[in-house]
Amino acid sequence: MADEPTPDTTDEGSATAVAEGPVKLVQTVEIKDVGPCKKHIKVTVERKQIDERFDEKFSEITLSDQPTVRGFRPGKAPRKMIEKQYYPAVAQEVKTQVLMASLEQLADEQDISPLSPPDLDPDAIEIPKEGPFVYEFDIEVRPEFDLPDYKGLKLRRPTHTYNADEIAAEKKRLLEPYGQLVPKEGDNPTVALDDTVTADVEIKYGDKLLNQLKEVRFKVEPRLALSDGVAEDFGEKLTGARAGDVRTVDIVLSQELANPSMRGQKVQATFTVHDVKTIRPPELTQDLLEGAFGVTTADGFDELVGTLLNRRLEYTQRQEARKQVLEKIASSATWELPQDMLRRQARKTLQRRVMEMKNAGMSDAQIAGKRRILEQDVVASTAAALKEHFVLQKVAEVEKLEIEDSDLEAEIDRIADQSGESPRKVRARFEKDDLMEALATDLLERKALDLILESATFEEYELTAAEKAEQAGVVATVQAAAAPDEQAPAEAPTEG
Repeated sequence: MADEPTPDTTDEGSATAVAEGPVKLVQTVEIKDVGPCKKHIKVTVERKQIDERFDEKFSEITLSDQPTVRGFRPGKAPRKMIEKQYYPAVAQEVKTQVLMASLEQLADEQDISPLSPPDLDPDAIEIPKEGPFVYEFDIEVRPEFDLPDYKGLKLRRPTHTYNADEIAAEKKRLLEPYGQLVPKEGDNPTVALDDTVTADVEIKYGDKLLNQLKEVRFKVEPRLALSDGVAEDFGEKLTGARAGDVRTVDIVLSQELANPSMRGQKVQATFTVHDVKTIRPPELTQDLLEGAFGVTTADGFDELVGTLLNRRLEYTQRQEARKQVLEKIASSATWELPQDMLRRQARKTLQRRVMEMKNAGMSDAQIAGKRRILEQDVVASTAAALKEHFVLQKVAEVEKLEIEDSDLEAEIDRIADQSGESPRKVRARFEKDDLMEALATDLLERKALDLILESATFEEYELTAAEKAEQAGVVATVQAAAAPDEQAPAEAPTEG
């Protein structure tokens, strides 16, 4: 990769900022590519303004009548003695001032798009007694790529009209948290989707026993996500089982296991079913409708269900659009994203994904299931999400899109209206959970995507069965690990 071009480049490939008054520093900046999405920056600050700051500080001490130097009355010590005694403290103060001013000037004058704070330890930097002040650091930056024409794209868009059975299923899902878990009726009843099963589980890799779980309770969904693996055909394998039956299900282990040899391996989980329960739906009283869903009538509840399904369809449409936009816009870009960077960005990326799912009206249980799937291979899921993020951020820059305080306030009001909370409480929760940045990023990406979609033409197609399942977020989760001794992390790495 070539060195980063900078304004007023000299023969040595460096750039010199010209002083425009006493505030600006005269400094030379050298920027080099040192790896994928990483630059090394070396800054050299000329000596003149450093000496001026030292002189100013020592003059303040001398004129204050406060300096105490052994052998001299207060205020009577020679300047050279004052400088010798107070030099360490003054040097520290001058270094802090110059470093902060230099970094601010660097951010203003150089075209750098950092992904994280610079790898810079101020305590390890010293200001010399003579000569220029030099410091250098590495910093992670957004990948550089050219945007092809993103206006007038031809995209495919899924569409669907929900039938009575799908609406009834969504009602049942919304009411489940308020129902009662009871034994399933019938003589030795069989397991069906949405039932709850208690079972013993034995997990093996070949002949090696990895874990044993006693009387674990599972919601039977198409997929089951443990803390370190996913059973893709869990629902299919458990459906039809009765108490006393034994079913074997394959679990694909996470790519985040500490043991590299076990990452992505397929292990076998044997489920011995003990009992089958189901949810008895609650009575649809006015108290329940008002307290849980913010509506007053059964018709209002029906309208709410329709709204949620349509919001989820819109979420699927936008996710599909994002994927196609990325394929068309970034197909010519060679993006190598370092794994250490991906792991540091995982937390922020997951926050943005959660924000999108909340906006789609998904329940906490649905979001938990989708998040668990993303965490099974956090590097891959973060890489895909970051690529979308970089493309949409660049479109926003080109189009000069910005998020104003009024945009954030309007979004908080919208979320408050949906959740039945006050805007003040929503804002407090977002600030406490450090989600305001994720909210602003989500809004900016939505603006950029909306701009692209305004000029796009669409070929509509019927929502596929796989897309319906993905939209519903039907993933059962348990906290247990399939292979606890392989040290799967409990959650995605946080940003360092």
